[in-house]
Amino acid sequence: MIARLFCYMTAMAMMMLALPARAEDGYDLWLRYAPADQARAADISAHARAIASRTNSPTLRAASQELQRAIMRMTGTAPALAETPTAGALWLATPDTAPALPVSLKALGTEGYAIRSIDQGGQPVTLIAANSDIGVLHGVFHWLRLAQTGAALDRLDIRSAPRIGLRLLNHWDNLNGTVERGYAGMSIWDWWRLPDYKGPRYTDYARANASIGINGTVLNNVNAKADSLTAPYIAKAAALADIFRPYGIRVYLSVKWTAPMELDGLETADPLDPQVAAWWKAKADDIYRAIPDFGGFLVKANSEGQPGPQDYDRTHADGANMLAAAVKPHGGIVMWRAFVYAHDNPDDRAKQAFADFKPLDGQFADNVLVQVKNGAIDFQPREPFHPLFGAMPKTPLMMEFQITKEYLGQSTHLTYLGPLFEETLDADTYAKGKGSTVAKVVDGSLDGHRLTGIAGVANIGVDRDWSGSIFNQADWYAFGRLAWDPDLTAESIAREWAAMTFSPDPRLVQPVVVMMMGSREAAVDYMTPLGLAHVMGTGHHYGPAPWVSDLARPEWNPVYYHKADARGIGFDRTRSGSNAIAQYAPALARRLADPATTPESELLWFHHLPWDYRLKSGETLWNGLVHRYDRGVAYVADMQRTWNSLRPLVDPERFAQTQAFLAIQHREAQWWRDASIAYFQSINHLPLPAGAAPPAHDLDWYKAQSFPYAPGHN
Repeated sequence: MIARLFCYMTAMAMMMLALPARAEDGYDLWLRYAPADQARAADISAHARAIASRTNSPTLRAASQELQRAIMRMTGTAPALAETPTAGALWLATPDTAPALPVSLKALGTEGYAIRSIDQGGQPVTLIAANSDIGVLHGVFHWLRLAQTGAALDRLDIRSAPRIGLRLLNHWDNLNGTVERGYAGMSIWDWWRLPDYKGPRYTDYARANASIGINGTVLNNVNAKADSLTAPYIAKAAALADIFRPYGIRVYLSVKWTAPMELDGLETADPLDPQVAAWWKAKADDIYRAIPDFGGFLVKANSEGQPGPQDYDRTHADGANMLAAAVKPHGGIVMWRAFVYAHDNPDDRAKQAFADFKPLDGQFADNVLVQVKNGAIDFQPREPFHPLFGAMPKTPLMMEFQITKEYLGQSTHLTYLGPLFEETLDADTYAKGKGSTVAKVVDGSLDGHRLTGIAGVANIGVDRDWSGSIFNQADWYAFGRLAWDPDLTAESIAREWAAMTFSPDPRLVQPVVVMMMGSREAAVDYMTPLGLAHVMGTGHHYGPAPWVSDLARPEWNPVYYHKADARGIGFDRTRSGSNAIAQYAPALARRLADPATTPESELLWFHHLPWDYRLKSGETLWNGLVHRYDRGVAYVADMQRTWNSLRPLVDPERFAQTQAFLAIQHREAQWWRDASIAYFQSINHLPLPAGAAPPAHDLDWYKAQSFPYAPGHN
């Protein structure tokens, strides 16, 4: 009776593991584990008849449960559980559990893994082995990726280890539950109910991140509140850390520079004041008592009004090193953001971070990373890579990408960011000659750094689909995959994501990947063609507003960036202008000095050119701008047609959402095109090229549009 009851309870548990959270609302992300066809299900079952694992650590238990859930969903049959490998088993092993493993684990570190088809005692077995339980978990997710995408599961011989050490999400989540620049609803951190109530969504968050190799999360906004360092909020962070730990994810906190003054009444936040250093040391000790594997601090200082060490005539290195000393005894690190610009600095905003940080190269402590945005302005649809990459060889530089699409259509535009990430990582700095890519700076190989990191500003909220739309999930996925291996291509990642998120059916995957791969370039075309930048609505950054010129700080006005006048358009960053090109390596600066050798995709970023300047196509600059606006709008219309043709292959819920969002995107792409043309035409008084339609409204109509309650704008 007891045995029968146990079997019944086990079967019921397996059925619960197999149930989706809700019918195709996007909650399951790329971990849907959709039922496979009969032949594929049989193939998966043949290689996963059992799960063999000799320990029951929280991490290996999570790995085993993930396999059980996935295999049950894909095949309808639950795998057996065993301590020793049997025929067709997935064998999860580390040197601690199997000292004589038939595979080398050298050079895999603590997070890498090997997957190999082997003969174990005359039995065909798939070995997933690593130096640690976390490595095994990563290997399990790799095997499940193969299973979901239709890859061959026999004769496997895979070795994989992360190229970048710290792979973090930065949550711009506020303590009141709002998310700055968030377009998927409120924060997933329920600070009010933590630490007592810990809902299942936190575990699913950890699963999703572990599946793509993310190993850290900064819980709160870089525009931090001092309260996040009080005892109640440390306890809340500790509750999340406990949930994330089995998945290899550490928690970090953003800190406010004046926290010692606000929380305990110190008279100063001077980093060289011994009382300030002692306060931070004591605070670090408190945090590590609650969270023994706490990762460290992220700091935004002396930027956009935030306080910092420069308020006391100290340098960024002075500030970072004081905090680094506080966390170093615990193995913690400090990530010091290089996103700085001052309202009273008349120089080109694109130059200011370089000017502040380049002189400090070699002055930062060995547990400090300087976190640099991918471009020198602010997460634009396209920017040249930040000139600091390659310019600070003695300092580990941490990449900061934005996954949430503050400037790229927010939640509704389908603009796959994989190509943006890939373009930046592949960019050549020429710091040590040709081939000195940004990726080699970030992964430490160019300058021999062991401490390495990459961060993505999260697009996650309480929406059931996590990220505001189904296709926005691909940006989160692409960030994690490229953080693990910057040599992957955006296209291969899109193919994986589409196969797991929708179906491995090539009739669906191929057109979806084509849509995705051109979508970001389309947005550049209808928003900021030929190197234009920061022409969005101010404050909320929603929609076009190239005419804004009345804000108090010059660098907040779009006219500051395009400098359009009757003679031409563009920001002169050559020697005759701001000379920002001098911040790049000489070989690259020489190319950028000449419009003829500057990539046309960045032309107006570096040059102010006449309206009748001839592009490589032979057309004038003005006509080329108009044609690119039109090309961007046309691409969105083509995506609509492609998506509509896929209706029979996509579930109704996700098809309808994407169809509606593409309609919004097409309408807004047309709005971007028309408003931009109406404004620039009011300045240059030039006719439109033959065949180009005039804007639907006059310029005053576009200027009159107002969006005081746009999402993500606090």
